Amino acid sequence: MSAGTIVLVGTVLFAVGCSTGGSGLRDGGPAHTDQVARTAKPSQDADTAPVPPGNAPASASGSPIKKVDAVALLKADPKVSPAVKRDLKPCTGKEYPIDVSYGKVTGGGSVDVVVNVLSCADALGLGSYVYRADGGKYENVFTDEQSPVYAEIDRGDLMLIKQVYGKGDALAYPSGEDVITYRWSGEKFTEQDRVHTEYSNVVDGGGQPAPALTQKN
Repeated sequence: MSAGTIVLVGTVLFAVGCSTGGSGLRDGGPAHTDQVARTAKPSQDADTAPVPPGNAPASASGSPIKKVDAVALLKADPKVSPAVKRDLKPCTGKEYPIDVSYGKVTGGGSVDVVVNVLSCADALGLGSYVYRADGGKYENVFTDEQSPVYAEIDRGDLMLIKQVYGKGDALAYPSGEDVITYRWSGEKFTEQDRVHTEYSNVVDGGGQPAPALTQKN
């Protein structure tokens, strides 16, 4: 991943995705689909979905993390656009193109959930969402559907990765990349830092990007 190594604090990653062969943020879009798990049956809650029972992985502190039905959260969430919901279908069988991260990113005592929706064809990030635990339910506190986009948890902050494409850029070789860091202010996420990286395509006859020039705003 060109944005650097992402350190997850108290997180457990699982991906419910199609086998698209996505292998990094600059290879077929900002998607991670190399780990696969199955989702539970969607909830009928109109706004949020409860945490389903069952075995849960342990966090870094040893406490169990309750896995959520991410597909149900997205489908029941009015903040998720109709276009994303329309594309939220299994790629193969019952495997949905979504990545789910668990970690504390809103400063509360409960574990938050970061969900990324990808495209089946090229693993391109279609939307990123953050859900904050509210009792037995989850509240959407962050939404970005300006594709391509991918969100991750970085040492308690929310990191948003956006690839920048110029005219004629191939999907695997964008012109650049923006990495935006958000921090929870108590009520919402506010931007803390933004790094823009521009890539040169002069190496290998333009077939491979050269080392990048990074600018920090």
